[in-house]
Amino acid sequence: MGQTTAQRADDARTRIPWGSVLASALASVSWAFLVMAGLTAAGLHLLGADALGELGPMTAATMVLATGGAIRPDGDMEAFGVDESVANASIDLAPLGVSFGGALILGWFFVRSLRGAGPFISRGELAARAGSVVALFVAMVGGLAWAGSGAVTIDGKDLPMDKLPGGSGGIGDAIEDKLPDGIGDIGGGLPDAIGDLAGAKAQVGFEVLLGRSLLGGFVWVVAVLVISLAASRLSPLPQGWEAVHRVVRPAASAMRFVVVLAVCAGLAAAAYSAVTEEAHGQIAGAALLGAPNGVWLALPLGLFVPWHGSVTGQLKQMLPDPMDRLLTDDDKPITVGRLAELDNRVWLLAIATALMMLSAGVLTAVRTPVRDEGRLMGFAGRCAVRLGVVTGLTLPLLALLTGVKADASLSVFGVDALGAGLELEGSLVWALLLGVAWGAGAGAAGALMASWAGSAGERA
Repeated sequence: MGQTTAQRADDARTRIPWGSVLASALASVSWAFLVMAGLTAAGLHLLGADALGELGPMTAATMVLATGGAIRPDGDMEAFGVDESVANASIDLAPLGVSFGGALILGWFFVRSLRGAGPFISRGELAARAGSVVALFVAMVGGLAWAGSGAVTIDGKDLPMDKLPGGSGGIGDAIEDKLPDGIGDIGGGLPDAIGDLAGAKAQVGFEVLLGRSLLGGFVWVVAVLVISLAASRLSPLPQGWEAVHRVVRPAASAMRFVVVLAVCAGLAAAAYSAVTEEAHGQIAGAALLGAPNGVWLALPLGLFVPWHGSVTGQLKQMLPDPMDRLLTDDDKPITVGRLAELDNRVWLLAIATALMMLSAGVLTAVRTPVRDEGRLMGFAGRCAVRLGVVTGLTLPLLALLTGVKADASLSVFGVDALGAGLELEGSLVWALLLGVAWGAGAGAAGALMASWAGSAGERA
């Protein structure tokens, strides 16, 4: 028996166009990695990192960090003249400028590839398109892991040895005080040999951890695709998912807009500084690699999320004022109030972030369908709940992404001789609670403002 017209139409809708799927996945991943590579290479070059080692491996390793991967640094301490010395280091810091650029391009190409399916897309085709992007992206991360191993050369003359205990001439004495009796006399004077670091050169190697990098890349690309699909108001969804378009997308797209706008404002401020200050290249390079790090740290901070920071070891001596006072007091969290004690202009950050949330509330109301024209409070309540949930997820994510943890140590015969550590992390619990509160308040206020202006549901 032949198929009816309706059956043939259903088959056409459920058939997966594998040629288009693979081509769009290749385009999405290729353009994303091209943009990320360009941002990384330009940023490292402007910072002068290519003078310390090969730019290619450093670019690959930085891109791996940007996509949730991990690297393992190790030091060649033969420059100290002591073979038994062991250097350990760990860094947990993502260059979010690279992550931001790659996520924008990858998400844009992905959601655009869905529009050819019509008003609806089958679950099978959506899974095929997302799965092909994920598989190709993880494979590319594996290639970066293979290429992202190298070394940088550190000239001891450039190290701030004068800020360490004992100064550049007495660092060996500072280390000798921490060694057991008699150890400092081994090998003709261990402290003197280590004190020669100021005139030595050492190589610090780095190696990408394959397993953790593949897992991190998988989580990163899945998160990017989910956020892009949830925040895209024009891409089709499978039948039966209408609630996602009606309930989730207005608030998600509004939050995405203000977060991206905040990064653009940060980049504009960095561009102004690069033009007016002397260190043009360093400022531009730092902005390309890390502008979202600063902006996304400031957003939760401006919404009163407390941060906890600590610094240990010799790094305490090197921090500029007032960072040393903020980070060396472990009992007091870093808040807008503490920063305002140092500079009252910090309150402008709180005002700016509050206005940002209000803008998100208005956008949510404009994009949310209005069910009953006469029930204003019901509409305001729906906007409040939806934006509250989205903001409650966004602030912990931003705090998690912008956390910093770095440790470095030199161990001589098992005794810690020199060490330094820096840790800065936001309170995820407070970020969740304050995110829900701020989102609910901004959603309700935005709904009332949009209703009074006659624009509620105008772009639903």
